[in-house]
Amino acid sequence: MVDGTYELFRAHYSKRPRHATPRGRPAKATVGLVSSLLALLGDASEAVTHIAVAFDHPIESFRNDLFAGYKTGAGIDPELADQFDDAEAAVAALGIVVWPMDRWEADDALATAAARWRDDVEQIRILSPDKDLGQCIVSQRVVLVDRMRGREMDEAGHIEARGIHPTRVPDYLALVGDSADGIPGIPGFGAKTATALLRHYPRLDDIPADADRWAVPVRGAPRLAANLQSRRADALLYRRLATLVTDVPLPQSLDDLQFGGVPRPTFSAWARAMGAERLESRVTRWAE
Repeated sequence: MVDGTYELFRAHYSKRPRHATPRGRPAKATVGLVSSLLALLGDASEAVTHIAVAFDHPIESFRNDLFAGYKTGAGIDPELADQFDDAEAAVAALGIVVWPMDRWEADDALATAAARWRDDVEQIRILSPDKDLGQCIVSQRVVLVDRMRGREMDEAGHIEARGIHPTRVPDYLALVGDSADGIPGIPGFGAKTATALLRHYPRLDDIPADADRWAVPVRGAPRLAANLQSRRADALLYRRLATLVTDVPLPQSLDDLQFGGVPRPTFSAWARAMGAERLESRVTRWAE
């Protein structure tokens, strides 16, 4: 399961040279995305059997209706924004299922797929570095993969690296915030404090209002407890914002996600239109 929005942004801001179609349309991000997916499909260690790519399109979602400060598409490079449709068409040309999210976010699609099919396959690999996707991790059945840094995180790895069980990620982000998504968090709560509390108390609701009742030593506990108590409604809202949806109505079945190879006529036509014919030599598996 691939976070297409992340891959598209990464390609746009990479050091790869600028690219334009024969008609002069900017296409660096789109071509870079396809190049990355071809590398994935050709990676024997990944052994891709089923694949889908999810996009935020538009960036806004139902969470913007809940909180005015949530992330928006403001400030996105217009050259990148103009390639969102092109990117989805490019992924489809590879013979890969595309999930363009509008009401929901790409992460919600990935979380839904992980929850829906994790018991039907050997392993689900979510390709994204986003820490909010850590909540999808289940033992070694669902893992988070950061291909750029060569890192893979299962449940034990998440607990070791981040100090909390994956299921506590939304509560953690509610406390410390998530600048990438516009979640401010609760004043005074940093990673160490939030981790210490959530190791003992599974959810925000379980943290006592009175610091004297906290079962773990935390520096500045009275002030932090007062902040949390006065902003508990905000914290619960932030948790909702950070909680990924696992019932997005994805129309495909698991069989629909099976990768049968790149369709040669479709991909060749796309490559010519983009002025990226060289990518055809990168295909390691053509559809029969």
